Amino acid sequence: MPPPPSPSGASPFQRGGFSPARPRPPFAPFVIQTPRAAPQQTREPQPPTCALRGTRVNLGLGVRFAPDHAQRHPSVSAVNSQEFIDHLKTLPFYRGQIVHQEHLPARPARYGRLDRPLPKPLAQALADIGASRLYTHQAQAINAARDGHDVILATSTASGKTLAYNVPVLEAVLEAPQARAFYLFPTKALAQDQLRALRQLTDALGGLTFGTYDGDTPQAARGRLRQRAAIVLTNPDMLHVGILPNHQLWSRFFANLRFVVIDEAHVYRGIFGSHVACVLRRLLRICEFYGSHPQFILCSATIANPGEHAERLTSRKVVVVDDDGSPQMSKEFLLWNPPFLDKAKTARRSANAEAAFLFGEMVQHGIRNITFARTRKVAELILRYAREALEETRPDLAPRVAAYRAGYLPEQRRQIEQGLFHGRLLGVTATNALELGVDVGALDATVTVGYPGTIASVWQQAGRAGRGKKDSISILIGLDNPLDQYFMREPKELFGRSPEHALIDPGNLYLLNQHLPCAAHERPLTNDDERLFGPTFAEAMVQLERAGVLEYRGERWFISGISYPAERVNIRSISGSTFTLLDESNNYRMLEQVDGATALLRVHPGAVYLHQGETYLVTRLDLDTQTAYVRAADVDYYTTPREINDVSIVRSWQVRHFPTCDAYYGQVRVTQQVIGYKRVQQYTETVLDNVPLNLPSQSFVTSALWFNVPTDIMMRVLQAGLDFAGGLHALEHASIGLLPLFAMCDRLDIGGLSTPCHDDTGEAQVFIYDGHPGGVGIAEKGFQMLERLWAATRKTIAGCPCREGCPSCVQSPKCGNNNEPLDKAAAVVILDALMQGQGANPRTFPGATPDLR
Repeated sequence: MPPPPSPSGASPFQRGGFSPARPRPPFAPFVIQTPRAAPQQTREPQPPTCALRGTRVNLGLGVRFAPDHAQRHPSVSAVNSQEFIDHLKTLPFYRGQIVHQEHLPARPARYGRLDRPLPKPLAQALADIGASRLYTHQAQAINAARDGHDVILATSTASGKTLAYNVPVLEAVLEAPQARAFYLFPTKALAQDQLRALRQLTDALGGLTFGTYDGDTPQAARGRLRQRAAIVLTNPDMLHVGILPNHQLWSRFFANLRFVVIDEAHVYRGIFGSHVACVLRRLLRICEFYGSHPQFILCSATIANPGEHAERLTSRKVVVVDDDGSPQMSKEFLLWNPPFLDKAKTARRSANAEAAFLFGEMVQHGIRNITFARTRKVAELILRYAREALEETRPDLAPRVAAYRAGYLPEQRRQIEQGLFHGRLLGVTATNALELGVDVGALDATVTVGYPGTIASVWQQAGRAGRGKKDSISILIGLDNPLDQYFMREPKELFGRSPEHALIDPGNLYLLNQHLPCAAHERPLTNDDERLFGPTFAEAMVQLERAGVLEYRGERWFISGISYPAERVNIRSISGSTFTLLDESNNYRMLEQVDGATALLRVHPGAVYLHQGETYLVTRLDLDTQTAYVRAADVDYYTTPREINDVSIVRSWQVRHFPTCDAYYGQVRVTQQVIGYKRVQQYTETVLDNVPLNLPSQSFVTSALWFNVPTDIMMRVLQAGLDFAGGLHALEHASIGLLPLFAMCDRLDIGGLSTPCHDDTGEAQVFIYDGHPGGVGIAEKGFQMLERLWAATRKTIAGCPCREGCPSCVQSPKCGNNNEPLDKAAAVVILDALMQGQGANPRTFPGATPDLR
């Protein structure tokens, strides 16, 4: 460990009157003291204790936040990125956590030209906000939109994508005041932020009416917006349930609709994106009815398939603009892996403790940052522990940190955003609610606690820092799972990999059965609608007619017996059924509704449920009335369901013949049963206990990939003295954990099954399936990239330093068999055999196969 900087040197940590008598820098007060015996301890970590002001905060990990005895200073000042990184390495908490540092050099701006001049008022408005010159991608997108093309702009965070749609829309409105535009944003917060940007741009234009139309819009303002607004900022939910079913009230708007802007288009993936694709097809039907043909302008983070994604979303061919001309300052990107707690190398120190340490250390050095957590509860906990430590060491800074999450009131969120923008706040812990394009100014750093699920999200979050004229730091803290640890060991796969494919399936039969009644309510359906809704339209119509939902009269289908079908469809879930959550501690007030397809996983008896950042305990689940009863509870653990499943093959659609096996893509029937849950300590990730449950099984049809493992491979495993079933099981778990490398999905969106002898084939089989009825293309992408999935799985398993298997490689938190049997070495042998003759010889990988027995 390098020594701390010398007091007599020029270290920036000595600014502000540092006393040379002290051997430590003045901004090292946020120290986590490690007891000397901690590295040798292998006992189970103890739970965190509730901390009060002025007391030490026990993180339950053999480490403590401790008050500092160094000289305090009335202010803080930011330091150079590399100097801060060097400083981190001098602290007692540091145990080699930085496993990789990537230097991302600065790049200059590149500018483009418009094909023809803008109207003078609009050109002047752009000059007034400092945008008299346009980056190459802005100019290309505007030129394409002005030529009448549908466009998707896919460039980095803070690259100025907003101008790419504001300019052509405002030009159209200036030339034809009756022209109208919808701006669709995935969140109300983002719509409010873009409203401010639109006001700033249009201050000098005058006479323009625009506004947000969502659930928070007063009734008195809604009629004015429908009749007078040139631009309406809304979200897909409001378009689905409020605008399209009442299109008669919007007749003038629809008749003059020129543009539909879809911001943050990469968010519309999976089930949500598939729903939105159906909503946009319903929108186009209504536009045709009123005689309009609007253009689409989409903006997205960088994804692998922007053109394909935009076409699936909108049903239109689009021009892709992805040549990013925006400038970027240099960035130091760190991969930070928590150290092991035990000699067997099966458990790591809590990533949350690492985040709290980094968050507080940055705040005390004046490094303005956002620390991203995957859940609201963890964001609050990181803030709590860091704030308590600050109150002991720098109480003047404790009020300058906050949490940000979706459960806050809009006014609270605006205050926090403005506090970051103007520098009143030095640090914020947040969920991905701040990942999207809300403008919070030029930050110095970001910390991401756990891989956020996609490469696109990594760069979205990292892009929140470094927007100004200074260099920045971004840190990704690895969690104990296969995907995070894969990146910790293979950094080139993170920094050199192209983003994932955004996957949606607007032809999902389950979704069409929900949206076609909505479309028929808006305007009777005809055979001609198949061109919009795709080849599964006919099958869906047959099912809906047989069910009595639609009635065929005069060569058209009419809604039958449902007065307002859109109210029954939640576009952020797939199931037509819902479970209602009632708060028994508050006079049985309804909290919310959850999707019936996942209800038993989320609101089983004993489950800890988060609602707007508050913790509730499920006390009872009534399956007959589909009601879950909850009560507010302050608990320091979360729950993870354990499930078992069975998979039967319905039909195969595609087959790939490999030299060693056959792989299939097709339709399967999945039967799942939640058999229990784990209680896991919130901060330390310690498993407290396993609780059994007896819930009914559920079945659904979905898409899957599967491949057989031939007998000769099984014999090779058995001859090596290894467990064949354990090897299949380990391979399945690790493959599921790594499939998000190739598709924009979460591990919980995927399920799997492995068996030495499957009933339908009589062979050893491994299945990986979409965890939602009908599927959204996740398994299909895995089928197409199966060789790469095998190679990544092999690297992860063989490269993990544990001997028997751990959460970083082959263990799954959802496994209903308690992760038994698992044989890590057998999985490597199976994968080596499967990849023979496919250009993926294991000898080409770094390092030899370890002896894992």
